[in-house]
Amino acid sequence: MDAVLDTNVLVSGLINPCGFPGRIVDLLRSGTLRAVVDDRILAEYFDVLRRDAFKRYFTDSAREDILEYLSRNSQYVTSCVVADLPDPGDVPFLEIAMSANVVLVTGNIKHFPAEQTKGCRVLSSAEFVVQFREE
Repeated sequence: MDAVLDTNVLVSGLINPCGFPGRIVDLLRSGTLRAVVDDRILAEYFDVLRRDAFKRYFTDSAREDILEYLSRNSQYVTSCVVADLPDPGDVPFLEIAMSANVVLVTGNIKHFPAEQTKGCRVLSSAEFVVQFREE
């Protein structure tokens, strides 16, 4: 299964392995789920995970292992163009999900109004895990 993972889902899953985002990170690690990215998304993952605020949650080595895994094991996609969203930083995530015809998993559903997503499925971490269990 492939999905675009908003950075907040990835970071939440790495920090708290017990919640729904943690289940999603488990699916990534097992190879059951493959992240769909482009250079903008991967750059954001690198930038956010390297912030000082997250140093207390995982070692530099563990962080670099995660980033290397994502670099080597994600599906790279070129994107279509999406109109403005409430948070312009969310545009790459929606563009890639739409281009790859995959679900977008986010902790900020309200940032993706239905009239802007053009039929792209946008799910919370909990909705994604429940749907995954049902398939």
